[in-house]
Amino acid sequence: MKIRSVTANNRKGMLEVTTFGGRSYGFPYARLDPVPTSADPIADVEPDKELGREAATFTLRSGREGSVHMDTILEFNHDPKALADAVVYKLTLEAERHARNALLSKREIAKRLGTSPAQVYRLLDPTYHAKTIHQLVALLDVLGLKVDFTVEPRADAKVTRAPSS
Repeated sequence: MKIRSVTANNRKGMLEVTTFGGRSYGFPYARLDPVPTSADPIADVEPDKELGREAATFTLRSGREGSVHMDTILEFNHDPKALADAVVYKLTLEAERHARNALLSKREIAKRLGTSPAQVYRLLDPTYHAKTIHQLVALLDVLGLKVDFTVEPRADAKVTRAPSS
């Protein structure tokens, strides 16, 4: 996700980031490295062209610099797509690890999935993003693994009441 603009909001103590998709996100100064202070505030902040506008780079008055990647901002803001992408990534790593040690060839895995060996290689590639949880669960099943999800409250979640049974 690419950053269209970023501004430093000293009153709120956070960066305000807007993407090309039009979504806006906040990111607190306290999570930046180096951390801006009243004695050493942010002097300049902009989308980093060298990082493909996927990060914001800031300069403090002292000249120290830091960057924050859009993935970190999305994770902080609990962006649903970013959270789902993280689950797909973790499942991919598990599939890759188990496929390396599997007794089945990639051709046999492909046959059992009803797809091509090239697609199996794509599913095992952590940098290939056009895959679904459904495809990964099927792959893990072929590899002899059971997938089970755990749903639990986040530490920072504010729950008003317990779910009724």
